[in-house]
Amino acid sequence: MKKWAVAAAAILLLFSGCSKEKVKEPEKKQNKVEQVVKQEEQVPEPAYSFPLTGIATEKEPEQRAIAVMVNNHPKARPQSGLDKADIVYEILAEGDITRFLAVFQSEKPKNIGPVRSARDYYIKLAKGLNALYIAHGFSPEAKKMLNNKYIDNLNGIYYDGTLFKRSKARKAPHNSYITYENILKGAKQKKFSMKSLPPGFQFLTEEESKNVTGNEANSVKITYSKGGISDSAFEYDAALGKYKRFSGGDQTVDLDTKAPVLVDNILIIETVHRFIDSYGRRDVDLTTGGKGYLLQKGKVNEVKWENRDGLIVPVRDGKEVKMVPGKTWVNVVPTNPGLQKSVKIAP
Repeated sequence: MKKWAVAAAAILLLFSGCSKEKVKEPEKKQNKVEQVVKQEEQVPEPAYSFPLTGIATEKEPEQRAIAVMVNNHPKARPQSGLDKADIVYEILAEGDITRFLAVFQSEKPKNIGPVRSARDYYIKLAKGLNALYIAHGFSPEAKKMLNNKYIDNLNGIYYDGTLFKRSKARKAPHNSYITYENILKGAKQKKFSMKSLPPGFQFLTEEESKNVTGNEANSVKITYSKGGISDSAFEYDAALGKYKRFSGGDQTVDLDTKAPVLVDNILIIETVHRFIDSYGRRDVDLTTGGKGYLLQKGKVNEVKWENRDGLIVPVRDGKEVKMVPGKTWVNVVPTNPGLQKSVKIAP
């Protein structure tokens, strides 16, 4: 009987142990799930962001901005590389033709152009961004600045057929192009440093970007002249959360890849323009500040603009207005006729 009692007790202990182990198993699985969740929550966000777009990056950005004069004559459209630009400044050059200063820092387009001649106010914008300035030709005022080494630059006048290549598909002066590779090659030849960051915008968080307020602004048309040759328009795509750009009724896309130009911030500013010669060249004030509109996420707000540390920024009540992370287009119109007559915004 004692033997049977001992055996029975052993069996009970065995079953009791198995039962306890079975009870503990779900706890172990639960702990593993909790550990996975905690690990996911602890995944660090990228520590860095690009100064002109606010887009996060794993690696600390060090590369210098490159500012390229891009032709906007109808015979130069569609252009190459604009979809990769962090900022594009659109300003009247001469007559009723605008020209772009396309600034690249976070992305490196394979091909850029057509490249056009320099103007002094574009040079000053590039200087404020610590950028390497790229142009093909120059106005008399711009030539003096470049010859006096006001800014590091590469000009197609001196590198036509070497760093700059002519497209057979277009006629001069609408056929000069430069690759990003050749820009770096030229910078190396001239011993220009390519590690000088531009000043940066202040940016909204992802959550703040979803809650932008203002009046409805699903489309905007900007008129530069009575002839309308350089008039441009932007249309908001709610699905993308970005604006598409149009010139002459055609959407602005890349010549080579057909990728559309998509914009997150549209800053439209008015500033004093003054004719300086019979050819129609201008002096454009980009330092004094003035009135502006800022379009983001299908909304528009009236702002002031200021040139702070070389960067044109929107300001309200003395404080810089934050940008939506992404690409920015700055349209500059003359104070005569001014914003109200030059800009039409539709809900």
